[in-house]
Amino acid sequence: MTLRTLGLTVAAMTAFAANSLLCRAALGRGLVDAPSFTSLRLLSGAVTLFLLVRASGRPTPGTRDLRAAAALFVYAFAFSLAYTRIPAALGALLLFGAVQVTMIGRGVAVGDRPAPLEWAGIALSLGGLVALTFPGLRQGDPAGSVLMIGAGIAWGVYSLLGRSSRGDPLAANGAHFAHAVPLALLASLVAAGLGAPRLSAPGAGLAVASGALASGLGYAIWYAALRGLSTAQAALVQLSVPPLAALGGVFLLGEAVTLRLALSALAILGGIALAASSRRA
Repeated sequence: MTLRTLGLTVAAMTAFAANSLLCRAALGRGLVDAPSFTSLRLLSGAVTLFLLVRASGRPTPGTRDLRAAAALFVYAFAFSLAYTRIPAALGALLLFGAVQVTMIGRGVAVGDRPAPLEWAGIALSLGGLVALTFPGLRQGDPAGSVLMIGAGIAWGVYSLLGRSSRGDPLAANGAHFAHAVPLALLASLVAAGLGAPRLSAPGAGLAVASGALASGLGYAIWYAALRGLSTAQAALVQLSVPPLAALGGVFLLGEAVTLRLALSALAILGGIALAASSRRA
């Protein structure tokens, strides 16, 4: 892993952790309904990426991969719906567990098999993630759990498509976001027909921040980082998001630091370092 790839990866994971905090703050407090949050998130992300592409002076159009756009919409919509039904700890376990199975499974299927030390790092990180989120397992909701697993699969597919894409990652992500917006708006219209939408100014602000900063810019950085990562590494580094989000909750939301949090974060990050060092060797 080069220094550039490392820096891009750290920036992307930080953005993803911030996204979890923004989504939790908006949806957990009932400041906005899930379809409206998804629409505002994808729309603001599309606008941000469009402006970044224009500012970069690179007029190269983004690839119109409708598969990636559909995967992005499914992830964002299922993610929002799931977090209205299940606690954050269980959601993190299901989401990133599904990402691991999707990405590593695809890598094994095409011959990109992890080395022994990478398997050890994967096991250590997953063990730390289970230890971090285990208390939330008793608070599950079947429908919410299925939704979050679907979100994880869709995110894994989106990451795999991004790793194999060509061209500028800003333009590619901008095209994907733009093509996902109509799907989100259609879902919002359907939801509005079934019941009155719920949207407050703070909820809208959190959704826009989630889309413009943590999603649009964060995904563009992630697409750039993916070029220098193996499928196993790309899947594994995303396990750093739950402990980062938990630490963000400690410093930003006033949540308590626990021994379980510290040991779990150490196991997750240690597993990532072990797998990364194996691939360098």
